[in-house]
Amino acid sequence: MFLRAVLAFLAMPGVVAFAIPIAWLQATGRTRLEQPLGLLPLVAGAAALLWCVRDFYVQGRGTLAPWAPPNRLVVVGLYRYTRNPMYVAVVLVLLGWATAWGVAGLYAYASAIALAFHLRVVFGEEPWLARRHGAQWEDYANRVPRWLGPARR
Repeated sequence: MFLRAVLAFLAMPGVVAFAIPIAWLQATGRTRLEQPLGLLPLVAGAAALLWCVRDFYVQGRGTLAPWAPPNRLVVVGLYRYTRNPMYVAVVLVLLGWATAWGVAGLYAYASAIALAFHLRVVFGEEPWLARRHGAQWEDYANRVPRWLGPARR
């Protein structure tokens, strides 16, 4: 299962949050770091991604991949603050790339990815989680916000 977790990480957030922005920077010749503070959200987002992948593997007994999802609902770590910390982390990484290298197109890419994540969560993941975890999901969804913000009670 560990190999599946690593492959899922490389195939999904690895491509969206790292491979595509790096390829974009290379294709546009943007190799000069414009704003070093942009590295803060990039590194923070990468650390958050790794933390979430670990929680999926250890607590959930699965991976972030749709073909090997967690067997248990993960409600620990960053999942105490948002139901979707991996998606938040990916967008944070993308905003870090855009800011650090000063590439407006990467802001547009981050926005498009954020919209795609929202649609996937609302129309795909949340209904599936409700069917799979029932009352446990409902309780969790009522306590923890979908994205960031104050917790619902």
